[in-house]
This record gives sequence, structure tokens and C-alpha cells, in this order.
Amino acid sequence: MNFFDFKSILNKEHDDLTGLAVSMQDLIDQQQYVTYLASSKNRLTSNMAGDVKSAFKGRGMEFDEVRAYTDGDDVRYIDWRVTARRNEPFSKVYSEEKDREIIVLLDMSASMVFGTRCELKTVTAAKLAALIGWISLQNKDRFGLLLYDGKNTSYYKPQNNLKMLISLFGTIVNKSHEVLRQNYDGNISTALKLFEISHKGQCTFFILSDFHNVDKESFKNIAAISRRHKVYCINIFDTVEETAPASGVYAAQSGLTKTVFDTDNPKFQAQYQQYFAAHRTFLQNSCQKFFCNYLEIRTDKPIFKQLGRI
Repeated sequence: MNFFDFKSILNKEHDDLTGLAVSMQDLIDQQQYVTYLASSKNRLTSNMAGDVKSAFKGRGMEFDEVRAYTDGDDVRYIDWRVTARRNEPFSKVYSEEKDREIIVLLDMSASMVFGTRCELKTVTAAKLAALIGWISLQNKDRFGLLLYDGKNTSYYKPQNNLKMLISLFGTIVNKSHEVLRQNYDGNISTALKLFEISHKGQCTFFILSDFHNVDKESFKNIAAISRRHKVYCINIFDTVEETAPASGVYAAQSGLTKTVFDTDNPKFQAQYQQYFAAHRTFLQNSCQKFFCNYLEIRTDKPIFKQLGRI
């Protein structure tokens, strides 16, 4: 039984940190999956895949979503059913109205610097952010980024040009290396509050996170944002978080805290799985309650395979 020797790996060159930190090539490579996902020969499967497809519909007169009524909206498009149910006015939105802004909140706090299969959650989240960026560029949508490391949040306003996108990729790559050496255990609520203050328009908002430390109180920030924006909560998780590892004695370390646990204990296995199941149920129920879209992405499978199939 040994603790993982992280320090020796960090002494390698960036290009050798496959799975631990994302590379520029990893992010550029996501462009190849845009055509795959958009192809008429591919059918996106499950609620998750269907939601991602609908976020990037083409323009036209097709109905897109219902959102809270704002000053200037045409009263002819008020959705009276939803208005009556929610006790406040809601408007129907059609694709032609969109000069769309796509903004991603990329969580790289301490809990995301974890992985037992293929890559860390930070790497998976960064790749998904890049894929969303490439789709935005192809659709002539403006792409913006909130980069959160558990302590600080950097906000990059939405733009639509390749130079800006590649620049953001460079920022993501640098941060993915930084958090290997120094990471902070935070709550994305601080990043969400900054978004509310900084962004005045309407957008499609993707939250790429494991939602660690997000409880009923902190979900209120997401609920507030969903009143004005179309929100996607994408739960990034490692398979060992869902199911306890094979029977045995394991050592784990978080910062200076070391823990040893025995997975042979049936009671431990049950509690282990119940913890993740409860967290998942909380996120699903909260998203349903506040009209957010809930999606899941695992770290041990290619992202594009989780979004679609031939």
C-alpha cells in the first residue's frame, strides 16, 4: 500500500503529463468531433445528448426555449401556461432571435484534480470546454469563459474569432498545469456570483464541474442565473466516485490529509455508493426544479462517444 508519488510526475515536461494536464493539441483535436456530432448520419442519444444538440440549433423560426420575461420582449410571445404555473411572466424564444452567446464555467478547483481512469476531471472538463468552443465558432456564436481554480475566477468576454479561441485554449492549458502544483478547495458559487455581476445579456451557460460543495444554499446562485439564461449543469465524474474500488485496502491523500480505507466492508461499500447517488439525485432534482439541463460526462470514455453515436 503506497501513496501516489505526484511530485516525481510533476518534474516531467508538459508533454509527458498525458491525462494529468491538458495540452494545446488535446484542445485543438476536439475540432474534429464537431462534424461528427453535427452530421445528419449521427443521432444524438439520451437526454444528455439531445440537450447538447438543442443548445446549438441553426437559426430560423423554430421554437427554442422558454425563459423569464425581460423588458423589451414582445408580449405576443408570452407563454401563458408557464406564466400561470410560475406566477411570473415567461416568454417563448425562437431561434431567429439569437445572436447567441455561449459561456462556459470551467471548474478547476481541488476536487476536480482527481482521476483514476484515463485522465483527471480537469482534463475531461477542459476538452469539453474546447469542444463547445469549436461548435460555437462554427455556428458563428460568441464564446466566453469563466475559469475558476477554487480561489480566483477569470472572466473572458464572449467573442467569435479563432485567434481569441486559441488564446483561451492557452489559458486553460496553463491553468491545468498550475492546479497540479497548487490547488484550492472552493465553491463555484463565487464564480457564479461574478458571472451575474459581469454578464448583462442573455446566453447559453454551461457549468462544467463535479459540483463539489454545492448544496441547496449555493444552488440558489444557479437558480438565479437560470431565470435569465439557458443553463446546462454538466457533472464531470470519475468512475471510482460512482462505485467503490475493488476489495482491498487503499490510501488516499488530499493536501496534507492522508486516509486509509478498506473496501472489503459491505457497509462501507453501501455508504460509498449512496453518497454519490444522493449527490446525483440532488443535482438532477435541483436542475429539474429550476429549469436547468442536467448532463453527465465520465472521465474514462471519449467525450464525443458520450454525446452521440452513428
